[in-house]
Amino acid sequence: MKPTTSFTLLTLILALILAACAPAAAPAQPTPTPGPIVLADGLGGELTLSQPAARIVSLAPSNTEILFAIGAGAQVVAREDFSNYPEEAAALPSVGGNMGKYNFEQIVALKPDLVLASPLTSPEAIQSMQELKLPVLVVPNPTSLEGLYANLGLVGQAAGQNARAKELIASLQAREKKILSAVAGTTERPLVFYELDATDPAKPWTSGPGTFVDLLIGLAGGRNLGASLQGEWAQISQEELIVQNPQVILLGDSLYGGVTPEAVAQRPGWSAIQAVKENRVLVFNDDLVSRPGPRMLDGLAELVKAIHPELAGQLD
Repeated sequence: MKPTTSFTLLTLILALILAACAPAAAPAQPTPTPGPIVLADGLGGELTLSQPAARIVSLAPSNTEILFAIGAGAQVVAREDFSNYPEEAAALPSVGGNMGKYNFEQIVALKPDLVLASPLTSPEAIQSMQELKLPVLVVPNPTSLEGLYANLGLVGQAAGQNARAKELIASLQAREKKILSAVAGTTERPLVFYELDATDPAKPWTSGPGTFVDLLIGLAGGRNLGASLQGEWAQISQEELIVQNPQVILLGDSLYGGVTPEAVAQRPGWSAIQAVKENRVLVFNDDLVSRPGPRMLDGLAELVKAIHPELAGQLD
């Protein structure tokens, strides 16, 4: 071996050792703010904090994802049962949430200076926590991407992570612009059936008008079959589904229900549907579109890839 080569190799080894021994970057700390922080919540009320929250209990997966995305993960002391992203969140203690039941004694013992709830948190649970003098903030359920960005700003303000929240919002807005620019050139708008639950294949459930799924399918250059139904979560008969004849079927029930395209193809009568005929029945990660958090832009991109696969190369 030549001396120069030996020296280069030794230098590389030393660099790797030093990198391995270097301390991890410290988590972002909440930034103090002058005066009280007044926060408007999703139920029309207000919560006033004397300073940014340093100990936070999250009662919704979307809130948990927002907290970690804005750099406030180290401030989260507990979560509810369904927060499984990111991996660090799943390692936190859970205070319940299954069937809407929480361990209030555990929450009080954690001494949080903020409990982040959602509009899906039952009024009874919110009242119980307020009676226990717990500071509860209900993060609104957004109906648009603008509403999502507003939620990121709200949580950033509550957690003292304004700067990180603004950076994330700017990044997501730039990604939204890029995705919508790619979709703008399309002329075809395929009819999409988003399956939520087909325990009874003769009457599957789907996402109706006004839901985030409905919004995102439209932004992704598709037409949501469920938009013509009544209610946010609606059933459609198999006969009507065959008449509507969707060109794309997305299996939102694949993640937790285990439904596969092969199983759909074997359902009696479904072979007449165009999406089944053309093998455009696709599994889909429902978490990306059902949780109003930062991954909504991932969900939008995945919808575009499913509905307009020819645009996939323009999204990254």
